[in-house]
Amino acid sequence: MELMRTGPAGSERPVVRHDGRTYDLRPLTHDIDGAFLAGGGIDRVRGALAAGTLPETPVDGRIGAPVARPQAVICIGQNYAAHAAEMGAAPPASPVVFLKHPNTVVGPYDDVRIPRGAEKVDWEVELAVVVGRRARYLDSPDDAWEHVAGYCLSNDVSERGFQFDESGGQWSKGKCCETFNPLGPWLVPADEVHDVGALRLWSTVNGEPRQESSTRDLIFSVPYLVWHLSQYLVLEPGDVVNTGTPQGVALSGRFPYLRSGDVYEAGIEGLGEQRQSVTDE
Repeated sequence: MELMRTGPAGSERPVVRHDGRTYDLRPLTHDIDGAFLAGGGIDRVRGALAAGTLPETPVDGRIGAPVARPQAVICIGQNYAAHAAEMGAAPPASPVVFLKHPNTVVGPYDDVRIPRGAEKVDWEVELAVVVGRRARYLDSPDDAWEHVAGYCLSNDVSERGFQFDESGGQWSKGKCCETFNPLGPWLVPADEVHDVGALRLWSTVNGEPRQESSTRDLIFSVPYLVWHLSQYLVLEPGDVVNTGTPQGVALSGRFPYLRSGDVYEAGIEGLGEQRQSVTDE
């Protein structure tokens, strides 16, 4: 099943797609958020689908991010071996961690807006982990699985000039601009993703290939990342963890940066596809 939020920005309603049909989740919850995930929401949806108690509903045009108002968006840098190589860097010995402002999160088909003064806007297709249970000082990576609600597709948009040239040594200026984290189109429960360590990822700009890889190339796996992060911060239900991007970004020097009028598309096997038009601020 695929958990989604549909409707105008700020007024989305929760729905679920199952066996080709879409059902309204408002009899169960007002939204797909941390409280829903922590309160056994996914199991309640499964029960309602099995019982046939959810009304069918149309999708209201726009699709929003599948998780409402994440408290935190935690990101991992240089977590694909081939991406580290194209950056001229050795694979990191420990996860590189940075944060994005939660209000960077927008829908998977919303426009990406070029910030004022930006000249190096870049794309990054990523597997996103959505936290379903509080994670604090986990004992081992094996303990991480029970804290993951599910997975979705993410685009960690970056402004490389802001990120490196004007950063003062940290990356947040290039990561936190408005619209810089399209998420979705849906959230797939963790136990319905057969092998999160072997998912195909891809992206294009104006129909031309950019990224083509697999999560097999991840340096630090999903359970390792959740365990590792829990040693330094408390992961809360509804938090989003972007796990890194594969090779094929503009920063490599092989492709031009995004410009107004460009169209970016991306997908992850089993997690859907995104499409964003790039516009001026």
